[in-house]
Amino acid sequence: MSSFSNDYDNIEKLIYEDGLKIKALHFHPDLDLMLIVLSNKKVLSRAISSSPRLKQATPEQLNNYRLIGKGAGIHWPDVDEDLSLKGFLKEEIDRSLREIKNTLVA
Repeated sequence: MSSFSNDYDNIEKLIYEDGLKIKALHFHPDLDLMLIVLSNKKVLSRAISSSPRLKQATPEQLNNYRLIGKGAGIHWPDVDEDLSLKGFLKEEIDRSLREIKNTLVA
């Protein structure tokens, strides 16, 4: 029997059993863009403004982050913000599903 718990969903399995992690972040405030580099060499993009606390942060505060949970999340101490890889992946799946739906409806 696998160590995979029924309490975990597929996203948590990717993170906690398959080892998907956040490796680095890059910010482009002038473009309202945050790039999340993953351990599988994929890059997710998010609007900095999608987080009210990050939207108000200075570039120095944005770059003052630390990876938490061995790369399962990010903490910004200067603005008291925490974001999770699970949340980023859920947003990515939702965005992909909306794009597919729009393609099918068009």
